[in-house]
Amino acid sequence: MKRVFGTVEAVFDGLYLVSALTIGIILLLRASNHGVRALAGIMALVLAGGDAFHLIPRIKLILTGREEQLRPILGRGKQITSITMTLFYVLLWHVGVSLFAPAAIIFWSTLVYGLAAIRIFLCMLPQNRWKDRFPPVDWTIGRNIPFFLLGLVVGGLFFRFRALNPAAGRMWIPIFLSFAFYLPVVLWANKNPKIGMLMLPKTMCYLWMLVICLAL
Repeated sequence: MKRVFGTVEAVFDGLYLVSALTIGIILLLRASNHGVRALAGIMALVLAGGDAFHLIPRIKLILTGREEQLRPILGRGKQITSITMTLFYVLLWHVGVSLFAPAAIIFWSTLVYGLAAIRIFLCMLPQNRWKDRFPPVDWTIGRNIPFFLLGLVVGGLFFRFRALNPAAGRMWIPIFLSFAFYLPVVLWANKNPKIGMLMLPKTMCYLWMLVICLAL
């Protein structure tokens, strides 16, 4: 049964990467004189490219079972993914700003950049011990606090101005759902690894965001 679930995860991860990459390319090809689509296309490629650093080694681990040999590259991949995911939300923020152009947005943009900078700085510190089998939980929680706040601000933008753009009006739903699925993983996956399965619906939320971008 464990092998079956592992195979399902590997296929899911592969399809996700291909889908995100494909959507990114489509958005860029359709971006002629459309800055929002170009920005969304770059955002999709950042997402797919960053996640590949973690998911490709993860797929290899599932297929080969060589955990000890792959642990260093898996850990480094998680670190890179954490950084690129932060950049993804910064780009998504600018997609929202470009669509809604709300007044007096300078404060919130400054907050977005500040939270992203703090998150990336925390991800770079060696205390995270990315390559360990059981990284310290306090650092896992600590580096995710600014990330959750970043998601709250970005999701809040799309929720606040949801009536102004029907295509993007539902973007706040997958944003908030992705963090709802991610929170239990951050808090309890170290005690119960099965909770990590919530990363699958979390990943689907990201594809949902990209599909919404196709309608912009």
